[in-house]
Amino acid sequence: MAVHSSAASDLLPGSPEVKGMRLSHFLAQTPNNTTTEPVRIFVATWNVGGKAPTAELNLDDFLPPDDHSDIYVLGWEIVPLNAGNVLVIEDNEPAARWLVLINQALNRPAETNANVFQNEPSPSVDSSVSRASSSLDTSFSDLAKTSSSSTIFQKSNLKSIRKSFMPVHRKRLKACNCPVEMAKSSYRDACFGCPKAYAYEIDSSEEDEREEKKGQSRDSNGSVRSEVISPPTARDELKYNLIACKQMVGIFVMVWVKKELVQHIGHLRTSCIGRGILGCLGNKGCISVSMTLHQTSFCFICSHLASGQKEGDEFRRNSDVLEILRLTLFSRICRRGVRKIPEKILEHDKVIWFGDLNYRIALSYADTKIFLMENNWDALFERDQLKIERDAGRVFKGWNEGKIFFAPTYKYSYNSDAYASETATSNKKRRTPAWCDRILWRGDGILQLSYYRGESRFSDHRPVCGTFIVEVEVLNRKAKMRPSNANMKIGAEELLPQGKNKGKGSSRSMNSPKIS
Repeated sequence: MAVHSSAASDLLPGSPEVKGMRLSHFLAQTPNNTTTEPVRIFVATWNVGGKAPTAELNLDDFLPPDDHSDIYVLGWEIVPLNAGNVLVIEDNEPAARWLVLINQALNRPAETNANVFQNEPSPSVDSSVSRASSSLDTSFSDLAKTSSSSTIFQKSNLKSIRKSFMPVHRKRLKACNCPVEMAKSSYRDACFGCPKAYAYEIDSSEEDEREEKKGQSRDSNGSVRSEVISPPTARDELKYNLIACKQMVGIFVMVWVKKELVQHIGHLRTSCIGRGILGCLGNKGCISVSMTLHQTSFCFICSHLASGQKEGDEFRRNSDVLEILRLTLFSRICRRGVRKIPEKILEHDKVIWFGDLNYRIALSYADTKIFLMENNWDALFERDQLKIERDAGRVFKGWNEGKIFFAPTYKYSYNSDAYASETATSNKKRRTPAWCDRILWRGDGILQLSYYRGESRFSDHRPVCGTFIVEVEVLNRKAKMRPSNANMKIGAEELLPQGKNKGKGSSRSMNSPKIS
């Protein structure tokens, strides 16, 4: 488990300060009209190599059953980046399948408390369904089983399926949730007095309705027959609601939020930047999600940067990052009093960037293999391209990343714990193992609790996950502090960097605090 906190590094194990440490000690006091609340955010990235999920896929390694975060931000690379997917038509079927399985994982019955790192065989879908108490979960499992069917998920069906997981009043997510206690003279700059609050994006309910009509056809009797099959709607049964769901060629991003927090989200917008073929197509690039939670603005960026392990390829990745920062522009909504709602990535209070960043290790395969056999991650990380480029100030200057205590996440042989380079038949096909999959963040009031990799063999990449406690600014009149959250104790192991982990597996703490 990695913690990136200068304050934490000064604490000694066993000291009274550590034993009695409470999360509220980290929360700075703000002016009298606001206070701060801690929110737990889980972020994960996984390049699944264009493979559609199967019914037997166990997501417990990717979405731990005992996590219970307030917000889940998930990013995939989900379809093969061939000419057909890039230039012709976007394949939504894998995204629909992942959406169903993620809902099943997040909205599972609360009784499970499985060990995330168990090496037992993945449970079958049938056994998972037998534990589920609702017909909704059963229906989703049935959909997930149909991995061989291409008819169950039509192109438009992704939008129909996602509608079953989204809040009923989805339009409110895109509107302003800013305070209205201000002088009448400033109303014209206020969110609720500004018609632009609703002008820039189509309400997802209207969009879904149009897509459903497109998916309808006439049967032999002339009556309307729907070709779109979606799971039954039982939104009141969902613990987490899907508030953002966006695909660009292979990149697929979802943001799930606890139901009770949805009412405090506003200014929800997305932006896509293509950096692939010709410098503009979507086989490489990013999807960014902007939103406010209470009075704090967030931006989540999931990117897939330029590939390649030749010398100089790291500068192409640097260029992708700089162009994403330069070109990303969220639709202008309105002003919150005298404060402008963020339109650029770096204008947000809290920013988390994750994905297949593709930075490699600047060593030969032979030298890299020596460090791998010794599990000497520190020595190997000194030659990590992203670290070198950040230290030189050429990319992600001022950003943070937790210390890495896990083995490189790319490139593995499928369904194996062996790196693909070990069985490569030629140097041309050999890929030096590297930490391609990363999570970085920017902004004050962010405490990282864990930074680890999962051990699923489903892809040639291992998933990478991080959990954070983030300060959110809340108006006093709306603040309903949850004592169990603000007074939550943090053990010494959550605050102190660990020594070198000799193991190859995850560094996730099994005792990380939870916000329920």
